[in-house]
Amino acid sequence: MAKKPHDSDVAFITALAELLNQQDLTEIEVDREYGENDTMTVRVSKAQNVMAAPMAMPAAAPTAPVAAPAAAAPVAAAASAASGDDPASHPGAVTSPMVGTVYLQSEPSAPAFISVGDKVNEGDTLLIIEAMKTMNQIPAPRSGTVKRILVEDSNPVEFGAPLVILE
Repeated sequence: MAKKPHDSDVAFITALAELLNQQDLTEIEVDREYGENDTMTVRVSKAQNVMAAPMAMPAAAPTAPVAAPAAAAPVAAAASAASGDDPASHPGAVTSPMVGTVYLQSEPSAPAFISVGDKVNEGDTLLIIEAMKTMNQIPAPRSGTVKRILVEDSNPVEFGAPLVILE
């Protein structure tokens, strides 16, 4: 039995997703009744365990590689990609806190926030993720050197996906 979707359903689901993020919740479930024999159950959730593994290991790696010259970064990135390493398991991985579209600069004609080899301080903007027509700045969780940029400008990104490698 196929039900015709109501026009307000998309706005309702979007509002639930925004509430999920604003209140730092992991899950919301709502039963919405439109009338007799016409109900909709909406469950919006986000997985928290995706970010746990990369965040658990960053203390060991940043010590020695920070001194590596910037010219070696593209070589290291190519070698790592060729060996099939999973960037999400890298101890310096910065992962996406949300689903959205990633932008590497504030506007199309502006310079990129970061480039491979740049040194960043904790809190510096690495990139922007647009989610539900809101631009969300993604800050550096720690100081370090940008070793790899794992996303391309204007491409979609999933929750927990690796964005940047900082060492």
